[in-house]
Amino acid sequence: MSEEKKLRMQLQCPMPKLDFDVITLGHGSGGLLTNKLLDSGVFDLLSNPILNARHDGALLELEGKTAFSTDSFLVSPIFFPGGNIGELAVNGTVNDLAMCGAVPKYLSLSFIIEEGLKVSEFWDVLVAVKFACEKAGVHVVTGDTKVVEKGKGDKIFINTSGIGKVHSKANIAASNIKKGDKIIISGQVATHGMAIMSVREGLEFDSEIQSDTTNLNHIITKLLDQFGESIHLLTDPTRGGVATVLKETAQSINLGIDIFQKDIPINNQVASACELLGLDPLYVANEGLFLAFVGEDEAENLLSKLQRDENGVHSKIIGTVTGEHPGQVILESAIGGKRAVSMLPGEQLPRIC
Repeated sequence: MSEEKKLRMQLQCPMPKLDFDVITLGHGSGGLLTNKLLDSGVFDLLSNPILNARHDGALLELEGKTAFSTDSFLVSPIFFPGGNIGELAVNGTVNDLAMCGAVPKYLSLSFIIEEGLKVSEFWDVLVAVKFACEKAGVHVVTGDTKVVEKGKGDKIFINTSGIGKVHSKANIAASNIKKGDKIIISGQVATHGMAIMSVREGLEFDSEIQSDTTNLNHIITKLLDQFGESIHLLTDPTRGGVATVLKETAQSINLGIDIFQKDIPINNQVASACELLGLDPLYVANEGLFLAFVGEDEAENLLSKLQRDENGVHSKIIGTVTGEHPGQVILESAIGGKRAVSMLPGEQLPRIC
C-alpha cells in the first residue's frame, strides 16, 4: 500500500484511544477485553444494521439463485506494496463470487490473531477491510475473533465467506465452453506474487511493484449485462497462476487450449523480477485478474468494453479453445516454438495469499 493511500485512510478513520497497545490472549477470551477490542474497532468501523444486531449469526433475506464462497488468507508479510491482508481477504471472496456470475452482497469476517500483534497494525487491517467493502459494495454481517499463543500463528490470519445473488444473464460453467471460444485475460500477470516477493527478497526497481489486488465484481456485472450468454466461464488465476487454471479447465472439458506468449500482458519490472528469481510468470499468483472464456462472435466486443474499464486497461485475448490435443494447454513462444503447459507441480511461492 502506498504511503499516500495509507495516510488518507488513517485520516478518514483515526484509530480510537485504547488502554492497550498489543493483542493479548485475553482479547480472545470472549470477556471484557474482547468486547473492548470489538466495540472500539470492528463494530464501529464496519457498522451496518445487520452487524449491529450482534447476534450469533446474521439473518438475511435471499431471493433467487444464490452463490456462496469461502476463503482463508495467510499472506506474509501482512502489509505489502499495494495493499494488506485486510483488503486482500475482502477482494478475494468478492471476486470468487463474481466468478460465479454473482453480485456479492454479504460477507462474514473471522480473525485468528497471534498474541503480541500491535493494535495499530490490527487497526490498519480493519480500515483496509472497511474501504475494500465500500468499494465492492458489500457488508460484513457476522464474524469471529480468536487469539492464539505467541508462535502459533503469524500475526493474523483471516477467513471470509460471502453470499451474492446470481446475475439473471449468468450461466457460468466449464461445460458451456466450445471449440473456437476465445480466452481473455483482464490484465497483467504475476503482479501480486512479485509484489510480495520483491519485499521478501529486497529487490529494488525504478518504481515499486504494487499488488494488483482489487474487486472485480462491478466490471463483471457490466460485462454480464451486455454479453451474458456469450460468457461461458469466468475464473480468477490466484494460487497456481494462469497456467494451472488453464490446465485444470482443459482437462475438465476434454478440449485443447492454445495460448500465445506474445499476447500475455506483463509489466516489464514484474518480468524482470521473475527472471531474477527464476520464476515462470504463468505460475505466479494474481489477485486482481480474471480469465474469461467467451464465444468467438462476441470476444472482440467484450474485450473492447473491458479495455475501457480501469480494471481492464491491459486486457487481451491470449488464446483459443481447440478440438486438437484434448486436455492439453499448448503455449506458442514469442519465437514460434511450442511447449505443453502443466499444472504447478508443487509450492512455487509460499504464503502469498
